[in-house]
Amino acid sequence: MLTSLFIENIAVIEKSETELYSGLNILTGETGAGKSIVIDAINAVMGHRTSKEIIRNGADNASVFATFSDINDIVKSKLAENGYSVDDDELVISRTLSTSGKNTCRINGRPANVSFLRELGLNLINIHGQHESYELFSPETHITYIDNLADNQELISEYNAEFKNYKRLEKEYNDFLKSETNREQRIDLLSYQVNELEEADISVGESESLADERRVLMNAEKITSALHKAKDYLDGNNTAGAVDILDDAVTSLQKASDLNPEFEPIFSRLNDLYYEIRDVGNDIAQAIDRSEENPYRLEEIEERLDLLNKLSRKYGKTEEDMLEFLDKAKNELSMLLEFDNNANELREKCAQAKAKAQSIADKLSESRTKTARDFESKVKKEMNYLDMPGVELVVFREKTELRENGQDRIELLISANPGEAPKPVAKIASGGELSRMMLAIKTVLASTDVIDTLIFDEVDTGISGSAAQKVGMKLKEVSQSRQVICVTHQAQIAALADSHFLIKKNVREGRTFTEINLLDTNGRLRELARILDGVQVTETALAHAQKLMDYNN
Repeated sequence: MLTSLFIENIAVIEKSETELYSGLNILTGETGAGKSIVIDAINAVMGHRTSKEIIRNGADNASVFATFSDINDIVKSKLAENGYSVDDDELVISRTLSTSGKNTCRINGRPANVSFLRELGLNLINIHGQHESYELFSPETHITYIDNLADNQELISEYNAEFKNYKRLEKEYNDFLKSETNREQRIDLLSYQVNELEEADISVGESESLADERRVLMNAEKITSALHKAKDYLDGNNTAGAVDILDDAVTSLQKASDLNPEFEPIFSRLNDLYYEIRDVGNDIAQAIDRSEENPYRLEEIEERLDLLNKLSRKYGKTEEDMLEFLDKAKNELSMLLEFDNNANELREKCAQAKAKAQSIADKLSESRTKTARDFESKVKKEMNYLDMPGVELVVFREKTELRENGQDRIELLISANPGEAPKPVAKIASGGELSRMMLAIKTVLASTDVIDTLIFDEVDTGISGSAAQKVGMKLKEVSQSRQVICVTHQAQIAALADSHFLIKKNVREGRTFTEINLLDTNGRLRELARILDGVQVTETALAHAQKLMDYNN
């Protein structure tokens, strides 16, 4: 639950730190005192969209810190999945806004983004204000009430996965059918491309290897000249060459070695060198022969590189790209050539996927139909308690094509007076009826809701007297199992508070300041009297307030 709220430089609130408690927390104050600002601050720290206009005049930044204790398992799981730790079941969320438009969000001191803050907030606090009543005007939201009561979330997740798979296959099949109109043209083009690339017989690294060989051949004349020169030095040209000179040296040294064995090692080394130099000469001769083997090789290389460059402009920059293009073209060509077989296979897969989705959708429909009757009965009972005895509630269900949430369109219909046909909520419900109807729905769904903190912002709009008293009793009932925070103008509701906070506006030195204070017994008495009798608190109002407090305690 929400245990503390720190607000700084939000609108007229300069700085406020409020401890909140379990049970029913009531917030009251004069119109314009800043009650809605507290809700705006909570919305901001929960990651909802806000504006820099909310920052107090003269301040550069505004901050909100919310501390939670005994957080539920869903929140813990989401925190763990995103790398956040929770110590002693306490969670601190903060958000700082600046006039420059920059947002800084933190979870237990660690940076976070606004979207994750909003995701987390959906499982921490449920804020129900006047505008939330108008979700009753949107029939597309009504199905969620039935699914929540039926606990259909797991079934919906299973259905969503199968439905997405079915729609993916359906699109793939339809796209495939559309391709039939230009299939022959596509086959001709692909056949030409595949044939051209296969005839080219491209290999990876070929261009680089050919470019290196071309560089060598372009210098072939210089290389051959150098090789001939080296061969002449070894073999001699009209004079003795290196090989002949070494041969004479070896013969002389052999004679010395025969006469004195001491020169045997030197002779052996020189003899080895002689054979090595002679082998080098042979290698040079072979290199000269090879360079003269194919005088047209350079022209062949130029033609091959020109072909590869032309193909690269059509099919990909590198050999790898061109070969990848070839593989894809061959696969597509194969599919087009076997169009009928592939079409039948895709159609069968699509039908199977639809059948799976349909099976789960049928289970969802069955669950919703059964739960709708239970929902009607329970909500009607709560509405009767909230002084709406003549209202008849009907859950209208219409079967549709398969869509994201199944095959059902659900809308709540009500009849305000006996004998009248039920009609859509938006056409006949007043503001007070909407508030009470939403409170009745929230009460029915409370047992399925894991959220520990419910906030009701002026849920008593448009009602008074016994209806207000019963709304208060219902809020009190809900607060037995979770924390409830309620902004109200009704003394009958405020008298039921476990903790009563006064939001008060003061003007000092030409500036407005709002404070949030926990009231003691005497403070509660005077605030209830003010709500009952206006600014001037009379003895009659105090006596009435005392009766309300005595009655509810």
